[in-house]
Amino acid sequence: MRILLSNDDGFYATGLTILRRVLEPLGQVVVVAPEGQRSASGHAITMHKPLYPRRVDWSPSSYGWRVNGTPADCVKLGIGALLDEAPDLVLSGINQGSNLGKDVFYSGTVSAAVEAMLLGVPAMALSLDNGHDAAFEWAAQFIRWWITGPDFVPPPPGTLYNINFPDPRHGRPRVMKGAPLGQRDYANEFQKGQDPHGREYYWISGERIDRLDEEETDVALHHRGFITLTPLSMNWVNESLLARLPEVSVPERWG
Repeated sequence: MRILLSNDDGFYATGLTILRRVLEPLGQVVVVAPEGQRSASGHAITMHKPLYPRRVDWSPSSYGWRVNGTPADCVKLGIGALLDEAPDLVLSGINQGSNLGKDVFYSGTVSAAVEAMLLGVPAMALSLDNGHDAAFEWAAQFIRWWITGPDFVPPPPGTLYNINFPDPRHGRPRVMKGAPLGQRDYANEFQKGQDPHGREYYWISGERIDRLDEEETDVALHHRGFITLTPLSMNWVNESLLARLPEVSVPERWG
């Protein structure tokens, strides 16, 4: 099995390091990840400066590149230029912190998996709430067991899996359950200040607000201790609305 790993926490992040080590016995494991922290970078692609991949070798079958780019850059560069052949699977993570509900639109972890999906490679985004070494180890071992077992069905073309592991302080999860995206909001706060040069700046912060009354969503199930699996599709079109939209003629005076 050929596996490409990436993330948004950086090349040397604990979750990625442990996942790589756990998966190495399965075959060829290659890491292409940002050289530093790129959380909440979304699906940004670097267009106006060069990307510099720097190779790191752990063993003949396990190696990687740290790149001065975004998570999406890393997957695009890895599949398009650095790897000799396309991987069988792309795994992004294991992220430090969950990616639930609206997080998927901001998350660099999810965007790395999205880029693989767009390039036609099965992909999964993996995230863990409040991770520590033992929790990352457990999550990585679960992924290895699952993807090599009879219950694993790879995501079909045009779809990726967004998987979230719950806070390990509440006990080891016993079930992974499919779930739609729930409601996660942020009470945005903008802290105003002034830098040493007298320039005004704003620092974005804010408390996370999870809606738990919709009991079968990824947000609510996550709080109840489930591993959640949400299949995300590249088709963002609202089909029902599209069918109702009228055809609008442009006035001749504008033609």
